[in-house]
Amino acid sequence: MNGKLPARARTAVLADNPLEGEQLLLDALFGAPGPGAVKRPRPVDSAAVDKPQHYKIISISLYTEDITRLEQLVRELKRRGHYKANKSQVIRAALAQLNLDKVPHEL
Repeated sequence: MNGKLPARARTAVLADNPLEGEQLLLDALFGAPGPGAVKRPRPVDSAAVDKPQHYKIISISLYTEDITRLEQLVRELKRRGHYKANKSQVIRAALAQLNLDKVPHEL
């Protein structure tokens, strides 16, 4: 056999939408509960309960040389005794010291 499924089997697979219905997606991502599993009640708005309100996770793009510099700064802070230093703290410290009047017009 050449390893291909018969045409009928291929079309049957395409007829089922694995993303249809939220529970199907959740089961696919986190595993469906097994037989005899106890269903635990969820809070009405679990997203609001679980999400911290004092920060947000964001994604930014940096040039590789900027990332290298940021990592060097973190290493130097740790060498100086700031053992819990991380990239977020360095960026927050830089933001706190930023003077918009001194930012060059052409970045």
